[in-house]
Amino acid sequence: MSRLHVPARMAIGAAVAALGVLVTAGCDSGSIAANVPQSSGQSFVGHTYESTFYQVGQRPQAPDVSGTTLTGQKLNLASYKGKTIVLNFWGSWCDPCRAEAPALGTLARQLAPDGVRFVGVDIRDEPAAALAFMQNFNVSYPSLNDPNDQIALEFHSTVPPAAIPTTLIIDRNGRIAARIFGASTYAELKDLVTKVAGLKS
Repeated sequence: MSRLHVPARMAIGAAVAALGVLVTAGCDSGSIAANVPQSSGQSFVGHTYESTFYQVGQRPQAPDVSGTTLTGQKLNLASYKGKTIVLNFWGSWCDPCRAEAPALGTLARQLAPDGVRFVGVDIRDEPAAALAFMQNFNVSYPSLNDPNDQIALEFHSTVPPAAIPTTLIIDRNGRIAARIFGASTYAELKDLVTKVAGLKS
């Protein structure tokens, strides 16, 4: 077996180290910052805002995810078939998630009569902390417990969340119609949901 020369070994080592930094930081265009859950050594909280609207015919099919909510109930997105779904990836340890939570909670209540359903995906969190977060910010819609990113990984081949908070808007046909990176505001999120659901603004 041939041996690598010292310079070659150093170059390979540097490349591996650089790859490790990229994996830790996240491998998408979303902004990754320094806020982290205490249980994780990774950094994947987005601080910049970016929204994308997908035209009809260019919308990827959302995976049929299911799981257990923070209150112990079973939930399957298929149960909301025919409704517009706002799927928000969040964590109680995430500062931008705190910033957007009041708007999400308010819109969920306001848009429920129009057939819009909100669902959270709580990432790398302790259920007690997550439930306290929901109570504090008056978030009454259900959130799936996703401590190991299993639900988030199901979106890797469609529209993956690159950082949290990320919000996906799924149309009545089960297709991803819009994606928001970063903290949503009331006006921005309402505008996108109204557009996807075909509601009067």
